Amino acid sequence: MLLNVVAFFHAWRFTHFVAENGQRADSPERLTLPQKLWLLATGVRTPKSRNHTLPTFPYATVQLPGPNGRLASWYGAVPRARGTVALFHGYTSSKSHLLTEAGYFRRLGYNVLLTDFAGNGGSAGYQCTVGHHEAADVAAVTRWLQKRPGPVVIYANSMGAVATLRAESELGVRPTANVLECPYGSMLATAQSRFRSMHVPAFPLANLLVFWGGVANHFQAFDLDATAYAARTPTPTLLLWGTADSRVTRAETDAIFAALAGPKQRQDFPGSGHEPYWWKHEALWQRTVAGFTNQYSR
Repeated sequence: MLLNVVAFFHAWRFTHFVAENGQRADSPERLTLPQKLWLLATGVRTPKSRNHTLPTFPYATVQLPGPNGRLASWYGAVPRARGTVALFHGYTSSKSHLLTEAGYFRRLGYNVLLTDFAGNGGSAGYQCTVGHHEAADVAAVTRWLQKRPGPVVIYANSMGAVATLRAESELGVRPTANVLECPYGSMLATAQSRFRSMHVPAFPLANLLVFWGGVANHFQAFDLDATAYAARTPTPTLLLWGTADSRVTRAETDAIFAALAGPKQRQDFPGSGHEPYWWKHEALWQRTVAGFTNQYSR
């Protein structure tokens, strides 16, 4: 019973952020023994992400209605656009972390729309389901863009990539193409890898965390599975992965790529971790992204 109570607290903390001025827990080496025990029992407080940087390109702030609450977006138009790229961030991140990518797409001739998922950045709420509910945000943004001229390409990172695959496989969203960075294989696999990285036995802790995470957020978290979603996703997709990624394994990436139902392309980035690939391989990242997206622009 005690183990289940602890797992519920951790699941709740993992999926519910605190106010933007909230304080993260101190690093473990700075905590007293009672503080460490309390943190182990109740989980880590995670402040809601913020946008610390504004675009340097011309943009308009757009407030979009979404099923999980109001969505805050930045829209940067270009003359005679080839289409629009919708950009979606990862867990505990925000749209400002994708400004470099957005700037490159603008140079390629695309409008860009960067959006904070509900619970993150400037969007409403404090809840995050690591890709499940966020799929409805992807759907809302994509359908809003599809009412405008030109193809719509999705560029999504990590949690955003999983949300994109679910939006397309279960919510019927059909963008023109996807560029997906390091989606995790399943919620259970992600929880297991986190425990292994801390040298803590994954079973039964990971299973309990996923179970209570689903209960706390009203969905079946064991079904949050990017590999299964990929098998029902016909959208042309470019899958990107870093060979030094400690959070998403090669096996997970191989399985997602094999399962993708539509036209597909993959690019691995040697030595890159769970991070933007242009950090270490700018030319390769630019060449790969441009070569893929240009096939689907007007």
